[in-house]
Amino acid sequence: MASAALARRNLRVGLIALAGAVAMLGLGFAAVPLYRLFCQVTGFGGTTQRATEAEALSAEQFARSAGAPVISIRFDANTDANMPWSFRPVQVTDKVQIGQRDMAIYEARNESSVPVTGTASFNVEPEQAGKYFHKVQCFCFTEQTLRPGQMVHMPVIYFVDPKALDDPNMKGVEQITLSYTFHRTKGGEEPASTL
Repeated sequence: MASAALARRNLRVGLIALAGAVAMLGLGFAAVPLYRLFCQVTGFGGTTQRATEAEALSAEQFARSAGAPVISIRFDANTDANMPWSFRPVQVTDKVQIGQRDMAIYEARNESSVPVTGTASFNVEPEQAGKYFHKVQCFCFTEQTLRPGQMVHMPVIYFVDPKALDDPNMKGVEQITLSYTFHRTKGGEEPASTL
């Protein structure tokens, strides 16, 4: 009898341990998308925000009516070590009125002899500016494929949300840096003969 009770307890402990292991595995897979969602909602780690056309128009109306101050925006461009592109901003800095929509242009060239597909990761510095830096349109929203030697100009339409003026953490911020890094996507290289 004691042996049967011991076997049931061991089975129960084993099932609990198995359920815990499965739960941990599930959390491991869910961690990346949940973290990405958290960063997008809060601007944590300098994650920028996506904005609609209506939100951009509302911010522009504020800028015009309130005479919002001007802030400097610095543009930065990098490529991953295995990305055979040259990538740079056409203009390194710009001054923009808070709330006013503006456009930055980045230039990319495929320096390899095969088509290469890449995607850009991005952030802003200082980190607290992430939740106020809104992009209406950006090349970073989709993958980009360049043929061998192809050069393209890639626009980013953005604005700094006027709510930044009410945030004590943004006091004294005179410049925001928008930084992109292009990474080669998996399967991002195709034979040249397919084009």
